[in-house]
Amino acid sequence: MERKVAHSRDEMCAGVHINVTEDRAVLHSALRLPRDSQLVVDGVDIVEQVHSVLDRMAALAERVRSGEWRGFTGKRIESVVNIGIGGSDLGPAMAHQALGAFVQPDLEFFFVSNVDPADLVETLKHCDPETTLFIIASKTFTTAETMSNAQQARDWVRKAATSQDPDFIVAHHFVALSTNERAVSDFGIDPANMFEFWDWVGGRYSMGSAIGLSTMIAVGSQQFGELLNGFHHADLNFENEPWESNVALQMGALAVWNRNFLGIDTTAVLPYAQYLERFPAYLQQLTMESNGKSVRSDGESVSYDTGAIYWGEPGTNGQHSFYQLLHQGTNTVACDIIVVARAKHDLGDQQSMLVANALAQASVLSLGMDANEVAASSIPAELVPHKVMPGNRPVTLIMCPELNPFVLGMLVALYENCVFVQGAIWGINSFDQWGVELGKKVATGISEAFESPSLAANFDPSTAASISRYLNLRDQG
Repeated sequence: MERKVAHSRDEMCAGVHINVTEDRAVLHSALRLPRDSQLVVDGVDIVEQVHSVLDRMAALAERVRSGEWRGFTGKRIESVVNIGIGGSDLGPAMAHQALGAFVQPDLEFFFVSNVDPADLVETLKHCDPETTLFIIASKTFTTAETMSNAQQARDWVRKAATSQDPDFIVAHHFVALSTNERAVSDFGIDPANMFEFWDWVGGRYSMGSAIGLSTMIAVGSQQFGELLNGFHHADLNFENEPWESNVALQMGALAVWNRNFLGIDTTAVLPYAQYLERFPAYLQQLTMESNGKSVRSDGESVSYDTGAIYWGEPGTNGQHSFYQLLHQGTNTVACDIIVVARAKHDLGDQQSMLVANALAQASVLSLGMDANEVAASSIPAELVPHKVMPGNRPVTLIMCPELNPFVLGMLVALYENCVFVQGAIWGINSFDQWGVELGKKVATGISEAFESPSLAANFDPSTAASISRYLNLRDQG
């Protein structure tokens, strides 16, 4: 292929620094390599590094699941709260929802990401400070939203144990997913309970790394291993199979065809599986943060469209919400319909009803119904135009035998590799996210202006006026 997608893929898997703007390797596929694999990059045995962390994660997960890990009063852990943002939240939250049937029933899991106080406050209403373990997920341990929530959680636990040594309390109720040992230690977390990941793992590709600790605690190390096996199985197809049987290559090429040749700028992800409720939100970050770029890897502006908008909702809910636009709207939307054949719960014919709906939508979106077909069903002539379905909507139907850790791993890796294919064809770097950084920097400056209002003069008139308005409304309370 002219874009040398296979060559770029091979470079990625070998540890070449294909993330050129940050001079980093891109090795999320190494997170799921079997223990007996070999991959040395920049003089480091990557596989040994990865499995060392996985072994430590498994040991902690077993301590929590068995009740050996105790809170400051000696009670076993009953609630686990993952505090992160972006990939440190979306991946674990999606996986917990998707694997709900495999979660240990005497443990509850919560995911806090929003710096809006309501997110943490509403979560803590369901938790007991004596029996809650917090997982703080931040590579640098400086992420503003995450550390603000972490500090509030620490205060909440300390307030409930005023007679205890603060360091003792934090050590029994907090673990860290980070690379900044000093900041973790300063927070009060024992470095022995810090689980590292690496700069060659982007947040949105980190489900199989230490970021998956909450998932491992929820389903156990054996099932987490099956999740990794599913990832690896999909990777093997992507890395070794020719075009005719390479699912990610085909799916990525179709996505580019839809975007650039058919002019379709949005893709609806429609999982006909309630357990996959959070999957569209997970894919939003994976796809749009990766390929929402207008500059090529060589620094030149693109002259074509990149990065489709991804969104979605589980079926059949979406059918009674936005499918009207999918069928008869003026915008053509590509649709990925995900079907699970075997349900985890036997409730009569409900699973067959669900799958029938999925297949019906795939058929009608693809084929539609023209005026002659509508008229043939004895519809009054004046209603015929209103009931015509143009069809010709691109539909990808993904059918899974069941939803388990292995299948979820395959599904996620399929989309990861599909995103890579698109980025390689477009010639963009799918592994940086500079568009996220400027907003963070400006937010820091605005926060300083909230404390010193005179600093508002440093901003444009609109922002300065908004700062003033906010301060007036805040102080009126």
